[in-house]
Amino acid sequence: MNNCIFCKIVAKEIPSRVIFEDEKLLCFHDIKPSAPVHVLLVPKKHFEWQTLGADDLGVIGQMYSIAPKIAKELGVYDSGFKLIVNCGEGAGQTIPHFHLHLLGGWVN
Repeated sequence: MNNCIFCKIVAKEIPSRVIFEDEKLLCFHDIKPSAPVHVLLVPKKHFEWQTLGADDLGVIGQMYSIAPKIAKELGVYDSGFKLIVNCGEGAGQTIPHFHLHLLGGWVN
Protein backbone atom coordinates (compact mmCIF):
# COMPACT_ATOMS: atom_id res chain seq x y z
CA MET A 1 0.00 0.00 0.00
CA ASN A 2 1.46 3.33 -1.04
CA ASN A 3 0.21 5.51 1.82
CA CYS A 4 0.27 2.93 4.63
CA ILE A 5 2.52 4.11 7.45
CA PHE A 6 3.16 0.51 8.59
CA CYS A 7 4.25 -0.49 5.07
CA LYS A 8 6.63 2.48 5.11
CA ILE A 9 8.01 1.39 8.49
CA VAL A 10 8.44 -2.19 7.22
CA ALA A 11 10.26 -0.80 4.14
CA LYS A 12 12.53 1.24 6.48
CA GLU A 13 11.30 4.48 4.88
CA ILE A 14 10.22 5.65 8.35
CA PRO A 15 12.43 4.89 11.39
CA SER A 16 11.12 2.84 14.29
CA ARG A 17 12.42 1.33 17.51
CA VAL A 18 12.44 -2.31 16.45
CA ILE A 19 12.18 -5.04 19.07
CA PHE A 20 11.85 -8.07 16.82
CA GLU A 21 12.05 -8.71 13.11
CA ASP A 22 12.02 -11.72 10.82
CA GLU A 23 10.97 -12.36 7.23
CA LYS A 24 7.23 -12.02 7.96
CA LEU A 25 6.87 -9.85 11.06
CA LEU A 26 8.09 -6.57 12.54
CA CYS A 27 7.60 -5.55 16.17
CA PHE A 28 8.32 -1.99 17.30
CA HIS A 29 7.44 0.57 19.97
CA ASP A 30 4.28 2.62 19.39
CA ILE A 31 5.07 6.34 18.95
CA LYS A 32 1.90 7.31 20.88
CA PRO A 33 1.85 4.75 23.69
CA SER A 34 -1.34 4.04 25.61
CA ALA A 35 0.54 2.20 28.37
CA PRO A 36 4.02 2.23 29.91
CA VAL A 37 4.86 -0.57 27.46
CA HIS A 38 3.08 -0.37 24.12
CA VAL A 39 4.45 -2.19 21.12
CA LEU A 40 2.95 -3.15 17.78
CA LEU A 41 3.32 -6.47 16.03
CA VAL A 42 2.86 -5.87 12.31
CA PRO A 43 2.89 -8.37 9.45
CA LYS A 44 5.24 -7.24 6.70
CA LYS A 45 2.61 -8.19 4.13
CA HIS A 46 -0.17 -5.60 4.01
CA PHE A 47 -3.64 -7.00 4.64
CA GLU A 48 -6.70 -5.82 6.49
CA TRP A 49 -8.94 -7.80 8.82
CA GLN A 50 -11.76 -7.52 6.28
CA THR A 51 -9.58 -9.02 3.50
CA LEU A 52 -7.90 -11.67 5.62
CA GLY A 53 -7.04 -14.73 3.55
CA ALA A 54 -6.19 -18.28 4.53
CA ASP A 55 -2.53 -17.62 3.67
CA ASP A 56 -2.48 -14.83 6.31
CA LEU A 57 -3.37 -17.13 9.22
CA GLY A 58 0.22 -18.33 9.67
CA VAL A 59 1.59 -14.87 10.41
CA ILE A 60 -1.31 -14.15 12.76
CA GLY A 61 -0.46 -17.32 14.66
CA GLN A 62 3.17 -16.24 14.75
CA MET A 63 2.14 -12.85 16.19
CA TYR A 64 0.33 -14.52 19.08
CA SER A 65 3.18 -16.98 19.56
CA ILE A 66 5.92 -14.32 19.73
CA ALA A 67 3.91 -11.89 21.91
CA PRO A 68 4.64 -13.66 25.26
CA LYS A 69 8.35 -13.75 24.40
CA ILE A 70 8.31 -10.02 23.70
CA ALA A 71 6.37 -9.40 26.91
CA LYS A 72 9.08 -11.29 28.84
CA GLU A 73 11.82 -9.32 27.09
CA LEU A 74 10.10 -6.03 27.99
CA GLY A 75 9.49 -7.07 31.61
CA VAL A 76 5.69 -7.19 31.56
CA TYR A 77 5.04 -10.92 31.29
CA ASP A 78 4.76 -11.62 35.03
CA SER A 79 2.75 -8.50 35.88
CA GLY A 80 0.32 -9.02 33.01
CA PHE A 81 -0.21 -7.60 29.56
CA LYS A 82 -2.97 -7.11 26.99
CA LEU A 83 -3.10 -8.14 23.36
CA ILE A 84 -5.54 -6.03 21.35
CA VAL A 85 -6.70 -6.04 17.75
CA ASN A 86 -8.87 -3.09 16.70
CA CYS A 87 -11.04 -3.92 13.69
CA GLY A 88 -12.34 -0.83 11.90
CA GLU A 89 -12.55 2.86 12.71
CA GLY A 90 -15.47 2.35 15.11
CA ALA A 91 -13.20 0.17 17.24
CA GLY A 92 -10.38 2.70 17.25
CA GLN A 93 -8.32 1.36 14.35
CA THR A 94 -6.50 4.28 12.74
CA ILE A 95 -4.18 2.41 10.35
CA PRO A 96 -5.85 -0.07 7.99
CA HIS A 97 -3.04 -2.64 8.13
CA PHE A 98 -3.69 -5.63 10.37
CA HIS A 99 -1.65 -5.33 13.58
CA LEU A 100 -1.60 -6.43 17.19
CA HIS A 101 -1.05 -4.14 20.18
CA LEU A 102 0.86 -5.46 23.20
CA LEU A 103 0.29 -3.26 26.24
CA GLY A 104 1.51 -3.62 29.81
CA GLY A 105 3.63 -2.17 32.57
CA TRP A 106 0.91 -0.69 34.77
CA VAL A 107 1.79 -0.36 38.43
CA ASN A 108 -0.79 -1.88 40.79
